[in-house]
Amino acid sequence: MSKAHDGVLDHPARAALTGPHARFAERRGRVLRYPAEVAPWVALPDDARDADWADVAALTGPGSEALTVGFRGSLPEGWPTVFRADGVQLVGEDVAGEPDPEAVLLGAVDVPEMLDLVARTRPGPFLPRTRELGTYLGIRRGGALVAMAGERLRPPGWTEISAVCTDPAVRGQGLAGRLVRAVAHGIQRRGEIPFLHTGADNAGAIRLYESLGFRHRRDILFLGTRVPDDLLEPVA
Repeated sequence: MSKAHDGVLDHPARAALTGPHARFAERRGRVLRYPAEVAPWVALPDDARDADWADVAALTGPGSEALTVGFRGSLPEGWPTVFRADGVQLVGEDVAGEPDPEAVLLGAVDVPEMLDLVARTRPGPFLPRTRELGTYLGIRRGGALVAMAGERLRPPGWTEISAVCTDPAVRGQGLAGRLVRAVAHGIQRRGEIPFLHTGADNAGAIRLYESLGFRHRRDILFLGTRVPDDLLEPVA
């Protein structure tokens, strides 16, 4: 059976938090989440009940936002939808990863520049501690960080490539594709397979990823809700 049909990719955040990223997991009942400064993802079962949503509230706090990836259930009454986006999940079993001589490893000292680049290019969620989830590579020009890509979710056997972004001043030079291949190379050296997500309407990104060897596995929903302000945390 193809690894592309591995069920852990249906709920990648949950699979990561119960697997390779278990050290990051904050858990209450059947609900898991990453620390707030690491990643915004909350993982809960598709058949979430009132008790599960109470646990979401306890983990995130009233008024906080909770983002899910791949969740197929329904929000409870009184929980507003603050973000909803149709996405696609692409798997890279056939991607030819290769190191890039210009790519540099990004560390804690680079976080301010990484956050600035993300703010200007908006590739998706990237927080002050997101780089702790895996390897992040960047390309600098004139000393300035102009492109980056790195690793985020890690379901068993897989690693998501994320935060792929390029400064508008240097777009069209192939930097994003080079960095994706370089990150994929590191993933493959661990014996894992790269995968990634992007917006279903992001035709340019999809073309780029398909040209690198990624292929569509499934459509996936990104859904965000806000914990009602008047919802009190249940007593443990």
